[in-house]
Amino acid sequence: MDENLARQLAALCQALHARGWVANHDGNVSVRIGEGRLLASPTAVSKADVRPEMLVTVDGEGKVVAGSRRVFSEITLHLAAFRARPEATWVVHAHPPHATAWACAGESFWDAPFLAEAVVSLGESIPLVQYVAPGGSTGGLEAALSRADAVLLGNHGVLTIGPDAETARLRMELVEHLARIALLAKPLGGVRPLPAEDVAKLLEARKKAGLGPGAARPAGAAEAPRAPVDVEAAVREALRRLG
Repeated sequence: MDENLARQLAALCQALHARGWVANHDGNVSVRIGEGRLLASPTAVSKADVRPEMLVTVDGEGKVVAGSRRVFSEITLHLAAFRARPEATWVVHAHPPHATAWACAGESFWDAPFLAEAVVSLGESIPLVQYVAPGGSTGGLEAALSRADAVLLGNHGVLTIGPDAETARLRMELVEHLARIALLAKPLGGVRPLPAEDVAKLLEARKKAGLGPGAARPAGAAEAPRAPVDVEAAVREALRRLG
């Protein structure tokens, strides 16, 4: 087991709990470690209590090949996410309350982007994937992730992906932040979308920064974690272009 990745994964689990994005045994995290295998959080453990020695290694079918605990039942979602996005290294599933409220109501709040910085970080869409019973088809999730870095899972929460632990966590944080803003704006008449021409410029900046679907892995790093993307720099450049 890669001790550095194990520490990162355990710390991310604890952060999800500290932020109030999971409760009880909710949520799960996985990271691609090469050779078709994932390192994953264990089932039936509060994310506040996850420690590196509790983690499990699973193969491409979700079967535990190392570790003394059981993997979570939703490992199929993570495997689907990695199939949809070969360049992704981390997958996080959580239940941040405001974003999960939208998901449970069957609505998305980002079909018309309303904050410039968030377009660079998340793109122009946070698709809503209709509820699927555990063990059901993951086709809808794979289709949604082919065009987005974060998705709302109907009656199920939020799933984000990233090239590193920090990016996956920050995307979850931003989804929840946007969901809360959209909810607060509802009594005021709702959010006002950004001009389409500005969204196009922001998406171009996002693409240049190597963010989003189709982002290339560094040469020789087919399944290795890569350095964090400087999203802040990409946002600054995008806003500068908007003038």
